[in-house]
Amino acid sequence: MSGSMPFYQKHHRHYDRNYRSRETESAVSQYQQTSSRYSARSSSSTQGIRAATFTSLDEGRLSPMPKRSEPTYLAMDKENQIIGYVVPIFRGSKEFASGLSDTEDMRAKETAGYLARRDLFTSGVEMERMEQKSRRTVMRESAERISLTKRIHENEEYHKRLNEDSLMHPPEFVIKPRSHTVWEKQSVRLHCTVSGWPEPRVVWYKNNVSIDPMSNPGKYKVESSYSVHSLEINRCDFDDTAQYRVSAMNSKGELSAIASVVVKRFKGEVEESLPAPRPQWNRTVFKDPCLEYGITFETHIVEKFGVSFGNEGETLSLGCSVIIYPSLQRFQPEIEWYRDDKLLVPSKWVQVHWSGDRATLTLTHLNKEDEGLYTLRVITKSGYETHSAYVFVRDSDAEVAGAPGAPLDVYCQEANKDYVIVTWKQPAVDGGNSILGYFVDRCEVGTTHWSQCNDTPVKFARFPVTGLVEGRSYVFRVRAVNKCGMSHPSRVSEPAVAMDPADRARKGASAPWTGQIIVTEEEPVEGVVPGKPRDLMVTESTKTYVVLSWKPPGEKGHEGVMYYVEKCVSGTDSWQRVNTEIPVKSPRFALFDLAEGKSYCFRVRCCNSAGVGEPSDPTEATVVGDKLDIPSAPGRVIPTRNTDTSVVVAWEASRDAKDLVGYYIENSVAGSNVWEPCNNKPVKATRFICHGLTTGEKYVFRVRAVNAAGISEFSQESEAIEVKAAIASPAPPFGITVLESVRDSMVLGWKQPTFIGGADIVGYFVDYREVIDGVPGKWHEANIKAVSDRAYRVSELKENRLYQFQVRAANMAGVGIPSLPSATFKCEEWTIAVPGPPHDLQVLEVRKDSLVLLWKAPVYQGRDAVNGYYVDIKEADADFETWRGVNEKATSKKYMKIRDLKDGVSYVFRVRAQNKAGVGKASEPTEPVLAETKPGTKELVVEVDDDGVISLNFECENLNAESKFVWSKNYEEITDSARLTMETKGNKSKATFNAPSEDDLGIYSCIITHTDGASASYNLTEEGLKELLKVSHDHKFPIIPLKSELAVELLEKGRVRFWLQAEKISASGKVEYVFNDNIINQGEKYKMNFDKNTGIIEMFMDSLQKEDEGTFTFQLQDGKATNQSSLVLIGDVFKQLQKESEFQRKEWHRKQGPHFVEYLNYEVTSECIVRLKCKVGNIRKETVALWYKDGREIKANEKLDFSEGVLSLEIAQISKKDAGVYEVIVKDDRGTDKSTLNLTDQGFKDLMNQVFSVIANSSTPLKIQSSEQGIRLYTFVNYYNDELHVTWHHKEAAIAFTDRITSGVVGEQLWLQISEPTEKDKGKYAIEFFDGKGGLKRTVELSGQAYDDAFAEFQRLKAAAIAERNRARVAGGLPDVVTIQEGKALNLTCNISGDPVPEVTWLKNEREMVSDDHYILKFESGKFASFTITTVNTNDSGKYSILVKNKYGTESGDFTVSVFIPDEEHGKRK
Repeated sequence: MSGSMPFYQKHHRHYDRNYRSRETESAVSQYQQTSSRYSARSSSSTQGIRAATFTSLDEGRLSPMPKRSEPTYLAMDKENQIIGYVVPIFRGSKEFASGLSDTEDMRAKETAGYLARRDLFTSGVEMERMEQKSRRTVMRESAERISLTKRIHENEEYHKRLNEDSLMHPPEFVIKPRSHTVWEKQSVRLHCTVSGWPEPRVVWYKNNVSIDPMSNPGKYKVESSYSVHSLEINRCDFDDTAQYRVSAMNSKGELSAIASVVVKRFKGEVEESLPAPRPQWNRTVFKDPCLEYGITFETHIVEKFGVSFGNEGETLSLGCSVIIYPSLQRFQPEIEWYRDDKLLVPSKWVQVHWSGDRATLTLTHLNKEDEGLYTLRVITKSGYETHSAYVFVRDSDAEVAGAPGAPLDVYCQEANKDYVIVTWKQPAVDGGNSILGYFVDRCEVGTTHWSQCNDTPVKFARFPVTGLVEGRSYVFRVRAVNKCGMSHPSRVSEPAVAMDPADRARKGASAPWTGQIIVTEEEPVEGVVPGKPRDLMVTESTKTYVVLSWKPPGEKGHEGVMYYVEKCVSGTDSWQRVNTEIPVKSPRFALFDLAEGKSYCFRVRCCNSAGVGEPSDPTEATVVGDKLDIPSAPGRVIPTRNTDTSVVVAWEASRDAKDLVGYYIENSVAGSNVWEPCNNKPVKATRFICHGLTTGEKYVFRVRAVNAAGISEFSQESEAIEVKAAIASPAPPFGITVLESVRDSMVLGWKQPTFIGGADIVGYFVDYREVIDGVPGKWHEANIKAVSDRAYRVSELKENRLYQFQVRAANMAGVGIPSLPSATFKCEEWTIAVPGPPHDLQVLEVRKDSLVLLWKAPVYQGRDAVNGYYVDIKEADADFETWRGVNEKATSKKYMKIRDLKDGVSYVFRVRAQNKAGVGKASEPTEPVLAETKPGTKELVVEVDDDGVISLNFECENLNAESKFVWSKNYEEITDSARLTMETKGNKSKATFNAPSEDDLGIYSCIITHTDGASASYNLTEEGLKELLKVSHDHKFPIIPLKSELAVELLEKGRVRFWLQAEKISASGKVEYVFNDNIINQGEKYKMNFDKNTGIIEMFMDSLQKEDEGTFTFQLQDGKATNQSSLVLIGDVFKQLQKESEFQRKEWHRKQGPHFVEYLNYEVTSECIVRLKCKVGNIRKETVALWYKDGREIKANEKLDFSEGVLSLEIAQISKKDAGVYEVIVKDDRGTDKSTLNLTDQGFKDLMNQVFSVIANSSTPLKIQSSEQGIRLYTFVNYYNDELHVTWHHKEAAIAFTDRITSGVVGEQLWLQISEPTEKDKGKYAIEFFDGKGGLKRTVELSGQAYDDAFAEFQRLKAAAIAERNRARVAGGLPDVVTIQEGKALNLTCNISGDPVPEVTWLKNEREMVSDDHYILKFESGKFASFTITTVNTNDSGKYSILVKNKYGTESGDFTVSVFIPDEEHGKRK
């Protein structure tokens, strides 16, 4: 079978998956059997539709294939009326509606059909017929597949041969999508064929919003195959009624086509026993819908969203976690979201998401329309759970300060061919100035151009918009304006189509039509003038316009008529046509520019191509003006307490208000007269909860009513109300345990309710009942009077009987509901030796890393008294085995501060008591406590006031009216005010020590009731008390703090300044100046200054004389605070200051002429040049500078520089002869100054040491060099001085020089020569430069590879030198050219050297010669070689060579012999 299957089905993701499961086959078969009865009943009524496509019911019916009939592509209803065009399902498509391939679908249907008829048809003939039919079907489909594959291949080959460039063209719809009308729960497929090259990109739109199949899996399926594009909408519901647009785009252009889908609802045709339709956008489609049957689900909504606030334009998300028990993997609940009890559906403004355990609603772009009460409903078959909270939307910031808020709820009414009425609601915020009116804008769907509909603002919240183009769709928005400016535009309305309501009804669509719809009208009967319009009336009248309404004439054949409207002033018969140029098409018309207060009559005429008809009957006289009045102000406003941040506001409704839209509520902090809106969307009820208020603040409220005519006056202000939680009865206590049991009584303990109702709990009531054979009896009161402790002894019980207990808490609001019954306890005598459990555990002072735990002693002590406690801790979610002790040693206190907690982790605690017998049973654990420091947490602060009073201070921002400050010492409430006085004002409390002493040592804590656990403590230790007492003493007897004590400094001209600075001193501060116990005052000798802003106190003296020796004192006084500071100037201290003052005065006089700013000094450059320099100030052109050495002036030919006040003298290659005393004198007519530099003895040594330091720092690293004599170490310096002292080291020891190891200097190179090196010469070498300080050392390591390489190179060079000395050489004696006369004798001799004695060979013209009578060749004594030609002839001319050779080398000597004949011409050579 697979061989006949198309390639595009073999690789499809759904191929051969679903129906290979036996479980799925069984489910399909069962569903077919349960629906067979319905299928048979409805088969006749749905035959027309079934012939065209698969419905949702046909998909479930797997009956045998009926006899093939001629296909029809028209969908028909029961009356055989054509209601749409249905796209046939091509065999070449990838997937049918069932999700199966062709062959797999047929096989599944045949198998299911066989199972369904197995009991009815058992004949073997019937089975044989089915098998034959199946074979025929397979063969036919196989042939079709082969034919289709061949055609596809041929088509591809054809296009490959075409030129792409010549074929490029924009998209074109070969087949456009057709409109469809389908029933609910059916699927519909829109398809089209698009041509174009390059291949167009196709996108589907619903109401001009692109369709994303992935955003709603299973709802939409988009396919594209061979230029055929389709959009399949599964299980249509009424919201799928819309206009669908397909857009094709490529590089050449874009083209769109439109089709409409209308979904009809069943009217009683579906059996009630069938499952009710469920919206598909908020739940998952399951393969097996029967999973939930027979199961009871428990739904819990946790992590709930609360009251939320947002601004216009923002994005806001609401979410809740949902827990459903039992948890089934394939079951999901229905999730529904409501706003003000109206079901929300996904749109561009609203997005919903269900992740499997969390439901989220996202408002993508907040507008005031989004304000309201939001409700989440989680629905299962067992029921539903809901959670609600209010969302408030504030106005965004206006573009112009003072501009009003944007209008809201823009809605279109009475849409007709060329006009529509737009309504809206006025904003709550007018910007502080009355709204002058509103502007209405319109925009055609599919464009972005907005045009203003009215030239002047309208005050009425309704406006008729005319001049629309029939068949086009529009959206509208509204803007408010006041004298400050324009508001932001409102949210756009839903699209409205300009269309005759009759045409819309005739099309049978109640869908949200959008886009352009082409309307075709019947042609009127020719030659017939239309009759009179009927039922003309004034439907709406305002100050600015009047709306008329009428019915067309009753005769048939007048569908194409249009209308002229006429008006006249009442009492006259002067009719004036209003629309003179263009008649209107709609039986509605709005008239503007009417005089307010005047009375008018109106009539209408029909017209068509045959002419204008008779006028209608005129209307009654209508006075132009608002028929709808602005509502009256609401009545009395009554606020009541609700929560810590909200108040319930109720008011009396406006009287005789017509068409009331709702109410706006405003609040103001009492006394501020600054009003803020509580709601930005009108509420119709007369009760509203105002959220977002400040706890503890007092507010007043007022209300306004709203209708289309405007906003009413404000109601009277309410009485001021403080924002705090309303008082309610407390929640039930919990955690009931037995603390002690005797024969006839039991002591119970329990935990405080989690919610105390906003008021202190005044007591508890305990009930008990006896349990006999597991059956509980009646409840009996254990106490008539409330008990304040969380422990109570229940008496008059019977021994060995079983009892249950319940506890109720009471506050000023009443007695709360009882707790759940406790566990069953047996009343019997406890005889155990160890103590019972501690009880009433409390947690205070919770911080991110610590907290304080308190508890009460056990009621049952055991055999001995309790002598200590142990505290245990574990993380809240940890196992029971993880309990661990906090303290290793028992504590005798009934409190403990637990440290080293982890931030953000929840813990539980328990306490165990011990006596001599051992450790008893642990207490009940506390509730989980989260280790965190809450925002706004304050600590207890110790303060000492100006009078020295020590106090403990604590404050809290989140107080309410019932909150109280409770002070404790060592966590026991302080009731005696003998030692501590408590005072509370507002949100602050102070505990003042009356007479602090060691009796007050301890831990002081403060707890604030009716808060979320606000508490803090302070441990007053002995050291801390001593420090506080010291500070207290300083405050009682204050001193003026000083930033600096009295000091003295010298100023210019040798003036003396005495000064000190106080940290802070007031304007009334005073100071007295004292010298040697005598007050001194302002005068010629003393100048005083007191700057009270900076606290600086000064006294100036021009000079110090001998009589000024003594003690100077500044005495300060500022109110009752005093201080003084003294300075003693006696003896050497005074003399030194006096001397320095005199010197400063002389210096000042010196600087009046040319003077040395920097005295003569020297520096050594990197080139070892010594530069003497000084800097002179206050010079002129005539200023002269003279240089001297040893009293002798340095002549002008020396290098002098006198520029920019700097004098310099350079000494190159300094030596001992340059030592001496150098002096510079600068002078002009204003004075003379001199600077001297001693460069003798130690001064010269210091200079040379600096020179040596520069030389040393310029040295290069030591390097190794080999030679024929040995190894040389060397370094280079920039400059060498003969006075430079250098030491060579080997292995950290100074080298003793010998004939073999020598050192020296060549130019700027310093070297160490090691001749004939040996193994002993290995090691670390260094050269040390001495500069009179630390010196500088350069080192090199002559060992290892470095030594081996150097030694090898030495051996090579040495051998090369020996070879060079001993190789064979021709020392000389041979000429380059010899010219000789023929017949003469030639004798040449040369010296030969070499060891061993070289071999000598003579060559002529590169050929070896042999000694004979003509050529005599001799080599004598190993040194002399001779060459003799006895008689020269012309044949002896040529090139001759001598070649000497031994084992060290070879050398040659060449010469040329030229023989000439005397008889020939002179100079001619042979």
